[in-house]
Amino acid sequence: MPLFYYTATATMKALLLTLSRWQVLGRENEPKKGPLIVVANHINLADPPLLSASIPRRIVFMVKQELYHSTRGACFVRAFGTFPVQRGKIDREALRQATRVLEQGLALGMFPEATRSPDSQMQQAFPGTALIALRSRAPILPVAISGTEKIKGVKEVVFGHPQITVTIGKPFTLPTDDGKATGARLRELTDFIMGRIAELLPESYRGFYGYRKGS
Repeated sequence: MPLFYYTATATMKALLLTLSRWQVLGRENEPKKGPLIVVANHINLADPPLLSASIPRRIVFMVKQELYHSTRGACFVRAFGTFPVQRGKIDREALRQATRVLEQGLALGMFPEATRSPDSQMQQAFPGTALIALRSRAPILPVAISGTEKIKGVKEVVFGHPQITVTIGKPFTLPTDDGKATGARLRELTDFIMGRIAELLPESYRGFYGYRKGS
């Protein structure tokens, strides 16, 4: 387990406690062990370390490959223990890596929207999370993040003392599909997953999934 992950997590906790009004709701919903897919909406670059600070379990994050393109960014995300995925296509190596993480009984962290929302509204998600969940049968833990859109610079954080809320929902598994999942089925299941996140968020954050409900 990478030392940098725990150092960065401890630093993030200290910053959150000092510079923000940070709260975590639903801690009792997190499974303490076993494979787990942690899914969340994505607003700010701070979201991955925020999740690591809010959820006690070690999370291995799947991140967009573009973060590995710059030397500084690559050093940080590698040290944090992430692995890359190519967006907009089926990245078989990323799927294999995700499977390995879950087979080891670890928590896999995913942002199904695959990029930060420019306006804090939920965007239409990619189907990779649904595909991994179907193949692995691992439970999914929906997490809603609100308030990190206010983290725009040092001044806003120091003087704004923003309210940041992480809401952890109840874990669930996708229904078993007979045979190979079609593109339409994966989109349906992706909407279902995102709906479970959306129902944990204030209505003003739900965006594309504002009219969808989990069940």
